[in-house]
Amino acid sequence: MRTWTPMHGQPYSPTPYRPSRIPPDASLRIAADLRERMDERRTVRAFSADPVPEQVVLDAIAVAATAPSGAHQQPWTFVLVTDPEVRGQIRAAAEAEERRSYDGRLGTEWLAALRPLGTDQHKPHLTDAPYLIVVFEQRFYLDEEGESHKHYYVDESVGIAVGMLLTALHLAGLAALIHTPSPMRFLSEVLGRPRNEKAFAVIPVGYPADDAMVPDLVRKSLDQVVVRVGPSAG
Repeated sequence: MRTWTPMHGQPYSPTPYRPSRIPPDASLRIAADLRERMDERRTVRAFSADPVPEQVVLDAIAVAATAPSGAHQQPWTFVLVTDPEVRGQIRAAAEAEERRSYDGRLGTEWLAALRPLGTDQHKPHLTDAPYLIVVFEQRFYLDEEGESHKHYYVDESVGIAVGMLLTALHLAGLAALIHTPSPMRFLSEVLGRPRNEKAFAVIPVGYPADDAMVPDLVRKSLDQVVVRVGPSAG
């Protein structure tokens, strides 16, 4: 297995790409099945304490790490947290920030938007779920000489990776949610992350609790999210 090293300044070095082409009828079945399975995905805030094989979570993170990124710089770090004490610290700090937000920092319009979701400052999922994945974005990296180099399209790259992570977790039978307490500086402090990293999201992962409830929501239809320009290509 080759080891990754920064590509900054390296010459273009192409390699053949010849994936097997899936026949159209099989492709249609796969796409329809994926669409149906992903439509079942929901954000869960009530988790079971039942153990989850760690390799399932690691494989999902590995899927996320295949995401495209600006200049292939892969500007992400996934911190997998299972230590109860550390998770307790994260919950306490997150709830303190959330309390300030729900007490007025969010503003009336944002609070009104959140009301149908039934959320509040209490975040038991941060300690109930067997895993926390704290995603950090790397704003820059240091080379062997200690010189810093900017990463490009960091927000976009990490956002794509997180979307792929949620997809992989769901298809593996696990539940998750995106938690973004604001501000999130405390995550760097609690987890001892270096100065080039900035917290992007906290993702509790596990099985839904037997009594888990979710908001009764309706997603936009395909016609509401797709704008077609030109005739069908197939």
